[in-house]
Amino acid sequence: MDSKIVDFFNYVKGKKVAFCGIGGSNLPLIKLFKKYGADVLACDKRERSLLKENAELAEQYGAQLRFGENYLKDIGADIIFRTPGMKFYMPELVEARKHGTVVTSEMEVFFDLCPCRIIAVTGSDGKTTTTTIISEILKAQGYNVHLGGNIGRPLLPDIESIKFDDIAVVELSSFQLISMRKSPDIAVVTNLAPNHLDIHKDMQEYTDSKKNIILHQNAFGKAVLNLDNDIVCSFKDEARGSVYFFSRRDKPENGVYMSDDGKITVNEYGKETEIMTASDIKIPGLHNIENYLAAIAAVWGLADKETIIKTARTFGGVEHRAELVREFNGVRYYNDAIGTSPTRTVKGMLSLFEQKIILIAGGYDKKIPYDDMGRAVPDTVKVLILFGATADKIEAAVKAAPNYCENNPVIIRVNNMEEAVAAARENAVSGDIVAMSPASASFDMYKNFAEKGLHFKRIVNEMK
Repeated sequence: MDSKIVDFFNYVKGKKVAFCGIGGSNLPLIKLFKKYGADVLACDKRERSLLKENAELAEQYGAQLRFGENYLKDIGADIIFRTPGMKFYMPELVEARKHGTVVTSEMEVFFDLCPCRIIAVTGSDGKTTTTTIISEILKAQGYNVHLGGNIGRPLLPDIESIKFDDIAVVELSSFQLISMRKSPDIAVVTNLAPNHLDIHKDMQEYTDSKKNIILHQNAFGKAVLNLDNDIVCSFKDEARGSVYFFSRRDKPENGVYMSDDGKITVNEYGKETEIMTASDIKIPGLHNIENYLAAIAAVWGLADKETIIKTARTFGGVEHRAELVREFNGVRYYNDAIGTSPTRTVKGMLSLFEQKIILIAGGYDKKIPYDDMGRAVPDTVKVLILFGATADKIEAAVKAAPNYCENNPVIIRVNNMEEAVAAARENAVSGDIVAMSPASASFDMYKNFAEKGLHFKRIVNEMK
C-alpha cells in the first residue's frame, strides 16, 4: 500500500470522524475508517425510522448514530465528511471550520491519496455516459479501471487495492468540485448550462465549481473541452497543460471532431487520424455522438483506434438513459429518467426521432429556465403529459413559444406516474413512441432519478 495511504490512516486513528448522511455510499467508508481505528459518528437529518437497514448496518460497523434536524449542532468531530448534496457554505460547516474541524469529502481525500492516474468528467449533461464510455474503452484496452464518483460508487473504500498502473475514471458533480483543490490528470467538461440553481448561489458559483476540474492541473495535465459550448470553451484560458477540444460543428486545431459526412477524426495540429463514423455508435442520439467525441479525446494516447471502434459498436448505453423498456401494442416506451434538466431532455429524447413523440415530463424545481425547451416541444412532441412541481413552468414555457398553437402539442395534466403512463397509453396508437424524460430533478416525489425511472419501468412492464 502506498506510503501516503498508510500515513493517512495512521493519522485518523483515534480521531472522531463524522460522516454526514447514512446512505449506501457512506456505509463502506464507515467500515473502512472503523477498521483503521477511527471513532466514527454517522449522522443524518432524517429520523432512524426512514433509514431502516442502513442505520442498522452503520451500527453493526461500529458507528455511533445521530439523527434529526440538529444532527450537525455541536458535533465535536475532528473530521467531517460532508455529503456532496450539502451546501458547502451551510452555517454548521462554516462554524465547524472556525473551530478547527477538518471539513472534507470522500472525493477530496480520494484525489489526495490515489496512487494511479485519474480521468474525471463533469458537465451539466452527459457526465455518466461519457464516464462509462471512457471506462469501457480503457477496460477493453486491458487497463485495470476503477469507475466511481457521482456515478453512484465511492472510490475511497478501494484505495488499499489501487495500483500505480491502474486508472481511476471518475464522474464529478458541481457539489463535489466546489471544494476541491486538486484536479485530475485528464479533465473532461462535456457542456455547461443553467443547472442546480436551487443549491448554488448563482450561475457563476455553479460555473466556478465546474472550473475546479482544470484549475489545479499542472503542466502535464490534459483538459478536454467542448468547443461548441461558449462557457466550457472559455475554460481554455485557465488550462495549464494541453487542451483537446471536441466538436460536432467545427474542426479544432487540436482535438476530435465530426465532419458533415459523419466521419469522426482526431486532429493533432494537422496530423489527422480517422477513427470511425457516427453510424458505428450503437447508442442513438446526437448527444451520444458528443459523448463519444469527448471520450475519444480523453483516451487518445491510452487506447488504440480498433478498441475505440469495438466499444462504440458494442456498448449499449447506461440504464435510465434513452432506455427502451418495452414495445407494447406497437408502442415503444423509453425510460430517460436521467433527463433531469431541460437541456438534457431537448438534446436527448427530443432529438432522437424523426416523428413527434408522447412525452412525460415534470418534477422537482431546480430554479432553472424552460424557455428553450418550450420552443423545442411543439416541433417534437404531439402529446405532453405533465406532473410534479415544474409542470406549471413547463406548460407556460411551451404556450409562450412562438411555434405553439392550440393542441400542438396536446397538454395533459396528471398527479403521478401511474396516471401519466395511463394517459400515455390512452393517447398512443401503434407506431407511437412514449418517453419519460422529466426535464427536472425527481426530489419532489422520489429519492433520486433512478427510483423514478424504476417506477416508470415497473408500471410499463406490468401493462397487460
